[in-house]
Amino acid sequence: MEHVTHDPIQLSALIDAVAGPERGGIVTFLGTVRRGVEDGPVTRIEYTAYDEMLETEFGRIVAETADRWPAARVTAQHRLGMVPTGEASIAVVAAAPHRAEAFSACRHVVEQAKARLPVWKREFLADGSVRWCDNTGARTPAVPRTTD
Repeated sequence: MEHVTHDPIQLSALIDAVAGPERGGIVTFLGTVRRGVEDGPVTRIEYTAYDEMLETEFGRIVAETADRWPAARVTAQHRLGMVPTGEASIAVVAAAPHRAEAFSACRHVVEQAKARLPVWKREFLADGSVRWCDNTGARTPAVPRTTD
């Protein structure tokens, strides 16, 4: 399964990729574009990356997770392009014989993805301004948008 998509994430396909009768615990994580008090009036985020580099690094993270939790199966996808508020930009699914392993494997992928994936975010705000964000949550000041 590809780790990079430009289309809406299909959670059911990710679950199907890791589920099995020997894996009784399935944990899913969806990171969605949010519009919260601390985030401001975000209407959408544009995610950009060098697709091949992102695919390779996400593959490394999933492989490392498989080495650490050999009974677990994990898959993940990151969406690139414009993602409106409320839609998923990243999904991680882990299946393991027991819930503790599934939770641990899923969390590991989420944390490693946040720290290591070369993804850039440009937030579009309700007033038409835009700002860049990094993976730590640091934002540049919003500037009026002149072009998309």
